[in-house]
Amino acid sequence: MSALSEARAPAKGRSLRPVPMLIFGSRWLQLPLYVGLIIAQGVYVVLFLKELWHLFAHAFDFSEQQIMLAVLGLIDVVMISNLLVMVIVGGYETFVSRLNLQGHPDEPEWLSHVNASVLKIKLAMAIIGISSIHLLRTFIEAGALSSGKGNYTETGVMWQTIIHCVFILSAIGIAIVDKLSNDSIEGAKQQVGH
Repeated sequence: MSALSEARAPAKGRSLRPVPMLIFGSRWLQLPLYVGLIIAQGVYVVLFLKELWHLFAHAFDFSEQQIMLAVLGLIDVVMISNLLVMVIVGGYETFVSRLNLQGHPDEPEWLSHVNASVLKIKLAMAIIGISSIHLLRTFIEAGALSSGKGNYTETGVMWQTIIHCVFILSAIGIAIVDKLSNDSIEGAKQQVGH
C-alpha cells in the first residue's frame, strides 16, 4: 500500500467529526428507495402471474401470433425484474453498504466487481434488451398497419426504432467513456509505479 493511500485510510474504530459523519451517513436515505423498488418487484411478480394465467386460460383460443406476443410480454416482465434486481443489489452495494455475500452459494457473479461504472453499463444493456422486446412486439404487430387494425402507426413504429437506436448509441457511448476512463486510470497507475 502506498504512503498516500495509508494516509487517506481512516483508522479502524476512529469516529468521524460531526459534519463528515452527517454527510457519510446521508447515504442511508437511499434505503427507503431500495425498499420501494423491492415492493415494485413484488408488483411485477403479480403482473407476471396475471399474464401467465391469461396465457394459460386462452392457450387453446389464441393464435400463434397472440401466444408469441403473450410470451414476449412475460419475457419483458422478467427483463424489467432483472433490471430491478441489478439496481437494488448493485446500487445498495455500491452506494449504501456492503452486503457481505462473499462465500454465499447464491452470490451473483457480477457483484464481486460491481462499481458505479459497471452498474451503468449493465443497466444500459438491460434497457436495450427491454427496448428490443418492445420493438419486436411492435414489428410483429406491424403487419396489421396496412389494414388499419393495428395498435401502431407508421410514425409510432419509426419513433420506437429511433429511440431504440438512441439507446444503443447511448450504451456504446457509456462503454467508450468507461474504457477511456479506465485506460487513463491504468496509465496514471503505471506512471506512479515507475
